[in-house]
Amino acid sequence: MADGAQDQSKMSTAKRIEAALLEDISAGELAPGQRMDEVRLANRFGASRTPVREALSRLTAQGILVQGEKRGVFVAEYTLQELSQIFEAMHEIEAACARIAAQRLNLLSRTAILNAQAACIDAAETGDRTAYLHANEAFHMAIYQATGNPYMAELASEFRQRTGPFRAKKFAEREDLISSAKSHQDLIDKIFSEDSTTASNGMRSHMTESFMAALKAN
Repeated sequence: MADGAQDQSKMSTAKRIEAALLEDISAGELAPGQRMDEVRLANRFGASRTPVREALSRLTAQGILVQGEKRGVFVAEYTLQELSQIFEAMHEIEAACARIAAQRLNLLSRTAILNAQAACIDAAETGDRTAYLHANEAFHMAIYQATGNPYMAELASEFRQRTGPFRAKKFAEREDLISSAKSHQDLIDKIFSEDSTTASNGMRSHMTESFMAALKAN
């Protein structure tokens, strides 16, 4: 294999690992302060430690992971004040996404949102916390993508990744999952109304309730 092809293969592996870890962090499967074990990750992804290190380095550069005082990198931790500040910024971005999505809805974006909500309901009813956390992220991502603005979607996604481990703590019981899934329906109705103000206000209410629960759990 030529050097260029080897570099491309290595990079694709690093990106695959990065994407998987981002998904785990945003869904709260990796806890704040958790150390990233290079050997275990290499075994998990069937890769050498080189692409694992590249993925961890990229996530560290994004602030998703942080370098420890000793060797190793860890999932970022925040004080309650820092978490509140991040949530405040996220609150505004989510509301903007709902407002824009309401203005630009089409058949594909409506279907994506409804399919994500169906997955949330199924996971909530069975009490599958892990499945719900992933479905919940997919639900919000569908709203971001409905804006038709990839830069807005990327920015909103970054905040969800940072807060994932903290938001996940509010889902302790099956009833928490069911309550969250039900709250989505009201939000969907407001976005599907195609009224930007109604959609924005609906997201503000939804996220305020979510953030308050997350702060209380942390």
